[in-house]
Amino acid sequence: MNNMVDAALRASRPEAQAFREAMAQVASAAHIVTTLGPAGRAGLTATAVASVSDAPPTVLVCIEAASRTLAAIEESGIFCVNTLMAADHEIATVFSGQRGLAGEDRFGLGEWGELSTGAPVLASALASFDCRVAAVHRVATHRILIGQVVALGGGGSGPGLVYRHRRFGGF
Repeated sequence: MNNMVDAALRASRPEAQAFREAMAQVASAAHIVTTLGPAGRAGLTATAVASVSDAPPTVLVCIEAASRTLAAIEESGIFCVNTLMAADHEIATVFSGQRGLAGEDRFGLGEWGELSTGAPVLASALASFDCRVAAVHRVATHRILIGQVVALGGGGSGPGLVYRHRRFGGF
């Protein structure tokens, strides 16, 4: 692109705070993304999760580049996406960092097991997608992880946990 077009695009971009406020209006399913690395278990709450393909089964998750969990996933090459029940709102709060817990300490709530990769799987999850990292893409402040699903789990039932306007709620 030429410099005039580049300048016009930069001028038309929304400010970061306005963008965050607009995105707060978007309801998203809440998930716990976990991994098992040399330093032990790690995990975080994520809402930027989507299916990519069913042949082969593939998902994506977006994680902030500075995240310790992302570093552990990149080191181990595995992760599990655990889709939360509405009753698991406190687990989502803990894994979002709002309770001041990190690393292994976050796993004090809930019953955890494993499937194929060894990444932690939440027994109460509505669905769990056990993945091997297939690709990592850098985009701005985040990384898009593409995961090839190698096993499925999930034993929970009932309403799912949704995040909207900076609050968790059931649906």
